[in-house]
Amino acid sequence: MRGALLPSDVPAYATRGDRFDDFVLDAVEHLDHRWSAELSDVEFAVEDVPPVAVADTEIPLARYQPATGKGRSSTPRRIVVYRRPIEARAVDSEDLAELVLDAIIHEVAEMMGVDPAVIDPEGHGWGEEE
Repeated sequence: MRGALLPSDVPAYATRGDRFDDFVLDAVEHLDHRWSAELSDVEFAVEDVPPVAVADTEIPLARYQPATGKGRSSTPRRIVVYRRPIEARAVDSEDLAELVLDAIIHEVAEMMGVDPAVIDPEGHGWGEEE
């Protein structure tokens, strides 16, 4: 007899990718309270790994892509978060959530042309030791 090992309503049922997506949604929601107008036309996406050229020395955690084109061939502003590089740096799930928030804060700051401290004055996701 085959079936699911776990019921779909228990936390262990979610995959690592699902949990990562939830961290991204939580980070966007955190920023949306203050920056909803500025983020209203931004698309957030998750990809497993970034497209890395051989000459790249640093692997990005996220990337801001400005809007391109006009009409039907246009693409909206987009922030892509890369799951595997962030997961590789995280110690635990709390650290993972902080790294996701930090990456998104930095990309939103780049998109808006301001310092990351302006985007999140509470200082979430900066990786400082307490």
